[in-house]
Amino acid sequence: MSEAPRPARAHTGSTGRDAVVVGGGLAGVTAALALADAGVRVTLLEGRPRLGGLAFSFQRGDLTVDNGQHVYLRCCTAYRWFLDRIEGSALAPLQNRLDVPVVDVDKPEGRRLGRLRRDPLPVPLHLGRSLAAYPHLSLAERASVGRAALALKGLDPTDPALDDQDFGTWLARHGQSARAIEALWDLVGVATLNAVAGDASLGLAAMVFRTGLLSEPGAADIGWAHVPLGDLHDKLARKALDSAGVRTELRTRVTSLSQNADGRWSVQTPGETIDTDAVVLAVPQRETHDLLPAGALDDPGRLLRIGTAPILNVHVVYDRPVLARPFLAALGTPVQWVFDRTAASGLREGQYLALSQSAAQDDIDAPVADLRERYLPELERLIPGARTARVRDFFVTRERTATFAPTPGVGRLRPGARTEAPGLYLAGAWTATGWPATMESAVRSGVSAADAALDALGRPRPRHLFQVEEAA
Repeated sequence: MSEAPRPARAHTGSTGRDAVVVGGGLAGVTAALALADAGVRVTLLEGRPRLGGLAFSFQRGDLTVDNGQHVYLRCCTAYRWFLDRIEGSALAPLQNRLDVPVVDVDKPEGRRLGRLRRDPLPVPLHLGRSLAAYPHLSLAERASVGRAALALKGLDPTDPALDDQDFGTWLARHGQSARAIEALWDLVGVATLNAVAGDASLGLAAMVFRTGLLSEPGAADIGWAHVPLGDLHDKLARKALDSAGVRTELRTRVTSLSQNADGRWSVQTPGETIDTDAVVLAVPQRETHDLLPAGALDDPGRLLRIGTAPILNVHVVYDRPVLARPFLAALGTPVQWVFDRTAASGLREGQYLALSQSAAQDDIDAPVADLRERYLPELERLIPGARTARVRDFFVTRERTATFAPTPGVGRLRPGARTEAPGLYLAGAWTATGWPATMESAVRSGVSAADAALDALGRPRPRHLFQVEEAA
């Protein structure tokens, strides 16, 4: 049943104490919580019927399905703070220690299993034994990986010159074979950057590998939600917002923004005009471009030059368990990462596997029948138990603009939290956080936007708020 339209009305509050956050993804929810925790009266507007942005769940019959498999690492300290803030940390635990099974099915001797895991040793020795025994690379390739890692550790990811170079060329110059790039660098990089090495900014790649693998021994330990994402990013987030006093309006699309003569802002929706002291735009870059008033950015067209990259998720329900591990990574096959989502989805019989396919430009628009024909035989090659199991359900979810494209030069296009218009701030994983488009980047951007707004409003920063240095 559709909701009855609300009568248009003006909503005003005490000067210096009001903010409107446009967008209910992780960036917007973070900004709203941070502002509300500082005593600001916050209204959060989200066009969808739920919170969570591009990390959400939906129902398919009796299954609760995540639109895509999202993971985070121990080094994702802002997202971990967010989970604590919404009281969801126990529902998305981290591994005790990095351990990634990597299966190569394109070997003359048949399917071969290797592992990437860390030892309780200081960096870089924590990965030494794992790389020394990694069966998917030759002895010479393993040695070259170590040398390249040390060279990567010496780079400064904030150096603008690195943003203009591509990671693949840098790897080749540092002795990395095509096989080493495929079996190690892209195994990690495609999943975190949503691009192969040749299409990725060296600056962003350096940030990912330095922070995740070369900073602290446990930095790359993997965490993921053991419940549907909607339980975290929608239900618990909404509960936290309600407790903080945030007014949250779903199914509410913002049509325009304008600054009044007194310096305050008017936020227009189909049923309401809200007057406020500050606005945080926490929506994708193209939507931000369309809502920005004239003069808010020196070159608003640069937002349209930030490209996007797709992610495809393939969902397969079998009539019996076929995979004993919680997840695995794959080589020698189009399959990239496979996760067991059986318990989280509510499935009681059989097994539900989700394939996460990043940088999926070749498959994102393929018909479901073609994808079924392509991926089911690959799963049988990869997982022997799938060869005798019956497929009960097969479907796909497509995020055509899942992330911004981390191409060389993208760094100069990403704006910071502050705009040229006083009282207007930007948030989103695509803004200048220094991180690729991840849940971590989204939360960091929300904190940065809230910090900038609180500074302008003269409000004290909440003591428990995550500490992040705002990007320029």
